[in-house]
Formats: sequence, structure tokens, C-alpha cells
Amino acid sequence: MPHSTNHRAKLKEQLRRIALYEGFETVAFASPEKPPHAEHLTKWLGSNCHGDMGWMAKNAEKRQNPKQLMDGLGSIMVLGLNYRPPGEPSPYLDNPAALGVSAYARNREYQGFIKKKLRKLANEIEKLLGEKVDGRIFVDTAPVLEKPIAASAGLGWQGKNTMLVNRQFGCWLFLAEFFLALDLPPDPPGKEHCGSCDRCQTACPTGALNTPWQLDSNNCLAYFTIETSGPIPLKYRQAMGNRVFGCDDCITACPWNRFAPVTAQKNFLPRPELIAPNLTGFAFMNEVQFRSTFSNSAIKRSGRVRFMRNLAIALGNWGTDAALPPLSHLFADEHPLIRGHAAWGLGKNSNPKGAELLKKAIKTETDQSVLEEIALALRD
Repeated sequence: MPHSTNHRAKLKEQLRRIALYEGFETVAFASPEKPPHAEHLTKWLGSNCHGDMGWMAKNAEKRQNPKQLMDGLGSIMVLGLNYRPPGEPSPYLDNPAALGVSAYARNREYQGFIKKKLRKLANEIEKLLGEKVDGRIFVDTAPVLEKPIAASAGLGWQGKNTMLVNRQFGCWLFLAEFFLALDLPPDPPGKEHCGSCDRCQTACPTGALNTPWQLDSNNCLAYFTIETSGPIPLKYRQAMGNRVFGCDDCITACPWNRFAPVTAQKNFLPRPELIAPNLTGFAFMNEVQFRSTFSNSAIKRSGRVRFMRNLAIALGNWGTDAALPPLSHLFADEHPLIRGHAAWGLGKNSNPKGAELLKKAIKTETDQSVLEEIALALRD
């Protein structure tokens, strides 16, 4: 372990070159201390901006202090991989018949792919050092304030949409962290370049970014479609449009994204079957078919029930005769959450057959929450 400043700086650059050679597209080093503005997490949690994401409040102190995640932590190697899709990042927005899936979930599952690259990186570092590396790797699976840490390492800055913004890759970076016992000098922090721009705030369809640099999950469509397990609030259902999994509006609106190149990682290219496919083909999947269709996908982690709940809303917002058969099928699902949202979708459909189905179901439906949805749908 080198002790002089020159030796430590030289080693840091050697590690950076190895990481870039292994395919990481941007690499920087952060201090093991609390990242700047870490205390904002306490205020954010105190304002209940995390909604039902109890895991955000759990281990809050560890999130704010990286040293609590690893004994002997000397520095944090922060790595980024560009996942920007080719073409229009949100190809579904202009087609209400299309399935809306966030860009990060249209490709193969990223966590395992990046962890594999990190393990390869660790092996190469061990070869350089001639000894085992004392460290831990993280990819979106531990209580790490990865965006503040990345900003403190100079990979960019946290924009008003709360995403990390990089001057080369915009908001399209998957982040990973390699906690190391090596005492390496940190890189200079990134400078904020949002200025007076508020395009991300204006683009948000539900006002989740009304306060710049702070996301209120309780108003966020990505939060509702991915993280919540209960009913989607009525006031947000129409705003969802055809967004079935996530929302990229505040990302794509950022002008820094116009500089971002298309991803060079084949694993991050969108799966062809998820590039704005028709909504109707997904409603008839059972659990086995769902898990098969979305294997190696972030969508699979959220589960079939949430997906079908969201799909029912998208079909209702589409509102055409073609949406009636899949909505009718979802209205007969065994899970009441799906039936209830399908009732809302049928109520939005102008075809009188939808109202007939709702009226008929009043006589046989036993779940109170579904009956309430039916009553609302018929009233509206």
C-alpha cells in the first residue's frame, strides 16, 4: 500500500485506466466521508417524500455515512455505464395504443450484467496489486447515496430532476460503486450546470418536481407504477396515459441529453418486443407467461399484479373498442386489485358493452374495493 501522495495518485490513475479498459465509460473517485448535502435525506424522509418506500428510511444513517457500510473504507470508485437507447427515448408517448415502459427496463436486467463487470474489474485490480482487494461492490442494491457520491466524485451533478447529469452522457448513466480499503485521493466534485433551466420540472405530468432538486414520490408516476402495491390514486390515472412501467419525462426533457451517444453495450439495447408494442397483447398473460416474457427484466421484479393494474389504466386511457376485450379479461382476473382497475378502465370506454359488464358484475362481485371501483366507474 503506497503512502506518498504521488504513489496514491499514480495508483488511482492506474485503476481508472483498468476500469475504462474493462468497458466502464466513466470512472471517478470519491472520499469515504459523508457526501455533500447528505443531511437532505433526513429532511426528505421527514417530509414523507419517500411515500411507501420504507426501505429508504431503513438504514438512513448508513445511507448518509459510507464508512458504516465497510470497515476500513479508504475511497469509493464510482463507475458509470451509458444506457441511452437508440432513436426516440420514449417512443410510446405519441401512440396511446402502445405499451409505455421506461428506457432502463426495456433492456436486459442491468444489475447482474454490471456486477459481472465489477467482479472482472476486481480481478484485474488484484493482478495489479499482487494481492486480494479488500472492498465491496454495489449496483443499486444497498443503502448507498449513489447520486450524491457520484457528484462528489465529479461524474456530474444532481439536476433539478434529482438525476445525475453528466455533460457527455446526460441522465443516461447506470451507476455502480466499488468501496475500497485503498486510501486514494478523491477527484474534484462536479459543478452544477442547470442554471435557470426548468424543463424537467415543466415536463413532469404530475408536479412531482415542483420543488427543484427534490422529488416528491407521492406525486410521481414512476413511483406509483413501480414501487406501490395498492390502488393508483384516481387523480393520477388519466395522467398516466399509457405509462405501464415507469416514466422518463423528466429525463428526456433535460437538454443535456441531446449530447448523449447511444449505448455501446449490447445488453442495454432495447428488446425489440418492448419497443412500443401494442397494449392488447399483454393482458392475457398468466403468471407463468408473465415471468417468461419478462425474464431478465426489471419488470419481472414488480410482479404481474402491479403490471396488470397499470395495464388496465393504460387500456382505459386508450378508450377504443379494441381495448374492450383485454379490459374484459382483466375484469375477470382472480386478483381484486386488477379487477378494480379494470373496472375503472371499462368506465372510461365509450362502448356501452363496458357499462353492461360493470352492471352485471355488481350482482356477483364480493370484494368491497372492486364494488367501489365499479360504482365510481358507472357514476363517471
